[in-house]
Amino acid sequence: MRLSHRFSASSVVFDDPNLVSAAGLVPVLGLAEAAGLSRLVGEHLRVPGDRGANPAAKVVSVLAGMGAGADSIDDLALLRHGGMGRLFTGVRAPSTVGSFLRAFSFGNVSQLDAVASRFLTGLAARAPLLAGAELTYLDIDDTIRATYGHAKQGVEQGYSGVRGLNALLATISTPLTAPVIAGARLRRGNVNSTRGAGQFLTRALRAANRAGLGAGVGAGVGAGALVVVRADSAYYTHDVIAAARRGGARFSVTARRNPAVLSAISGIDQDAWTPIRYPQAIWDPDQQRWISDAEVAEVAFTAFTRRPRSEQVTGRLIVRRVRRLNPTSVPAGQQELFATYRHHAVFTDSPLPMLQAEAAHRGHAVVEQVIADLKSGPLAHLPSGSFSANSAWLILATMTFNLLRAAGTLASTFHAKATTATIRTQLINLPARLARSARRLRLHLPQHWPWQTAWENLLTTGCGPPPATTP
Repeated sequence: MRLSHRFSASSVVFDDPNLVSAAGLVPVLGLAEAAGLSRLVGEHLRVPGDRGANPAAKVVSVLAGMGAGADSIDDLALLRHGGMGRLFTGVRAPSTVGSFLRAFSFGNVSQLDAVASRFLTGLAARAPLLAGAELTYLDIDDTIRATYGHAKQGVEQGYSGVRGLNALLATISTPLTAPVIAGARLRRGNVNSTRGAGQFLTRALRAANRAGLGAGVGAGVGAGALVVVRADSAYYTHDVIAAARRGGARFSVTARRNPAVLSAISGIDQDAWTPIRYPQAIWDPDQQRWISDAEVAEVAFTAFTRRPRSEQVTGRLIVRRVRRLNPTSVPAGQQELFATYRHHAVFTDSPLPMLQAEAAHRGHAVVEQVIADLKSGPLAHLPSGSFSANSAWLILATMTFNLLRAAGTLASTFHAKATTATIRTQLINLPARLARSARRLRLHLPQHWPWQTAWENLLTTGCGPPPATTP
């Protein structure tokens, strides 16, 4: 591939008022409106400190900018070029959006969270986000979003040694579908992972149920569907597991290596171990290597025995063991058994058979993919010095993620599981020229666009044809 001509500064002119660089926002924002976004914002969000009116226009402007690749408030200016003002109405300037976000209080963030939950329900009614499965997973995890500068509220050094803010996320997915985000909460950077996790999980389960899980509506999941809450050892607490049970879900949580767990592992009979070979090697973070062979066993286990009997939880301890590379590295005071193997225990009440339950728990890593997706997109920055503004930005980022996931589901089988970066590249950041014909706007898109069929599917199934525009 070679440049066909030489271009000088005098031969390049930014003067065409009919060009747009993100024509894919037409069906995407149509889908958002069909899911009730503007109506929900109007019903639930009131920002008294915001001097302007029409919060729906500002929220939609942020989602549109994030959908097109904006990861800071200033980047929202990409909506104000060429023919965008003719293609969309009510586009707000970055300065207006910044003032809007800085006017948020804690209560306004909660209102926006309610909008996000109901917006997911609306999207699930328009797109088969979680359709066709009798088993659904709700994964919770948190991450540190590094921040820079001394003016940001709540910034502290977290458990990973990174100075920033802590984002707690909950995702829902099935074995057949990619995850969507059921809830998000921004916290101080030095917060313990489990702080408020039980209450957060309760709200996430409600959002999941509102979207159709176990109710046979909206997302298409049949009545009585099994919902399993998955989490790593940071969430091996009574509050989290009790919240899962109160919400009607099962749990699958990595167990901490406390004396009770180690004692239970020591009591497993040597004949109870089942050898397995993973079709695809899995990463062992303790040994920093890929493993393909392991052994699995299970034993009945009661957790939190220091609490009153009514609060103790009985389930199964499913244990995977792999041989140590360095047997001399066994921690002091552990039995001879632990000198030969490293053990990874999962505490669960899942009704799945042992090997299926163990494999299903490893699927918890899907939440890490969602976190990486957010950090490579709208969560690349937390752009304000205000903690409430950054909290609102996080929720708006999750709403954008869900919107793009719904758009991808409607576009094609490939885009249903593609990253949001791929969806932006192939379906949203699509150049077009505006023309007027018979008093209607017409979009002229690139010839031979590789993803034309997917884009047309999204346009017709997500929101129908765009509304007619009169001069």
